[in-house]
Amino acid sequence: MPAVHHRTATIDGHQVFYREAGSREHPTVLLLHGYPTSSHMFRGLIPALADRYHVLAPDHLGFGRSDAPPADEFDYGFDALTTITEQLLDRLDVRECAILVQDYGAPVGWRLALRRPERITAIISQNGNAYEAGFVPEFWAPIWDYAADPAPENEQAVRGALGIEAIRWQYLHGVPDPSLVSPDTWHHDHALLSRPGNDAVQLRLFRDYPSNVALYPRVHEYFRDSRVPLLAVWGGNDEIFGPDGARAFAEDLPDAEIHLLDAGHFALESHLDTATDLIRDFLARTLLAAA
Repeated sequence: MPAVHHRTATIDGHQVFYREAGSREHPTVLLLHGYPTSSHMFRGLIPALADRYHVLAPDHLGFGRSDAPPADEFDYGFDALTTITEQLLDRLDVRECAILVQDYGAPVGWRLALRRPERITAIISQNGNAYEAGFVPEFWAPIWDYAADPAPENEQAVRGALGIEAIRWQYLHGVPDPSLVSPDTWHHDHALLSRPGNDAVQLRLFRDYPSNVALYPRVHEYFRDSRVPLLAVWGGNDEIFGPDGARAFAEDLPDAEIHLLDAGHFALESHLDTATDLIRDFLARTLLAAA
């Protein structure tokens, strides 16, 4: 089993935690996590890829074991999270990488691609949305309302997402056999999300989410112009980003490979082996073949 290293780097005065495995002589695969988790969600995938690839998985600022400066000291938003990630890649001299994006990792990944399209060699999306078609209305309505008007009643509606039961639901909904999902996942996420002042951080990111939707036309143009190889490994039972979000990639990338798994939002928790096989096959045909 390849060794996985747990490291930190000081980026713009903040400690950024990241997991790293595999030889730096191999093609790099950057894993970008979603809400409310961290690089912890990739703990099984990292060693499964590291025999052939250099694998990096950072924790976004405000998540996991990275610093979480107060919201009045850091301008939280998806642009800022992308800048931190970009600076980490520069620090580690990563000039090219494939990206695997999930949930919040997607808008970070799309911004990386728009800023430096030559850096991105391939894309894997595991329930990482790039189209309005993917939004499940019942889940997103409170977030849109809060972003439009942060009135106390709208804030209260989204604060529920910070609680342990809401996080547990994110892991278990749509999973045919919930016993496959370790309870450690939602307890781990909730503990780190509950650091003092972190609620204000997450509320700031909720309010910034519409900026990602506004970016979608540029993302679609990037897809069409670059023809970047893309694999969607999608939990087809996700009630946050529904399966139409996966199918939509084919609108701008006709050669996109789309696989809907009998899984929920965090498909790697219940279908790691299936997802790993699809990811390894895709990377072998894109990164290794090109090399």
